[in-house]
Amino acid sequence: MAAAPCLHYGTPASIKIQQKQQPTRNWMMMQGLRRRNGKASKRVGVTNCSGNSGIEIGDFIGGDLLKPDLGRWLSDVEKHKAIAIYTPHEGGYEGRYLNRLRYLGYYFLDLSARGLGDPETTLTKVYPVCPQPIARWYFPPEVDYRLAALPPSAKGLVVWIIEAKVLSKSELQFLALLPTLRPKVRVIAECGNWRKFMWKPLKEIAGLTQEGAA
Repeated sequence: MAAAPCLHYGTPASIKIQQKQQPTRNWMMMQGLRRRNGKASKRVGVTNCSGNSGIEIGDFIGGDLLKPDLGRWLSDVEKHKAIAIYTPHEGGYEGRYLNRLRYLGYYFLDLSARGLGDPETTLTKVYPVCPQPIARWYFPPEVDYRLAALPPSAKGLVVWIIEAKVLSKSELQFLALLPTLRPKVRVIAECGNWRKFMWKPLKEIAGLTQEGAA
């Protein structure tokens, strides 16, 4: 039995039968097209970043660029003296707020909450480090040592603690009260993540106020 001849064999390329593939729905959505009367048309207009969708323009750019809040940030740091911050997962936003404090004359002590030990002992007391059975060393209190080394022109010391979400409630309470014990100290604790940069008084997070206790 002879095989059926191919219709395209020996014919010029210009008259070959072309089978057009219909665009898929996902491809049209990626290209910004919509179907109208059976035809695909280019969607023209401005993307709506507010309203019922729940998406705001602040989700795409830094909130301090859209609605400048650096002034409120500085005033809250001076007012509450201990702040809990929540940063986006991708990071980088907190650098703008850190630099603002640096411009005012603050010096920084960067610490990680993991492995910090007892904050009261590490920051304000002479504490031992015991790699037994070799020897035992004593370290000066981290905050008092940095305060003694500050130049006369410095406005104060900012204790910036990352991963503070692992600290217990009592440890957060001590950090919230640290500026009361050391008036030139300000505390910034990274207590979690959020879709945009935000902050609250650390006393409220630690339960030292009526709002936090509730």
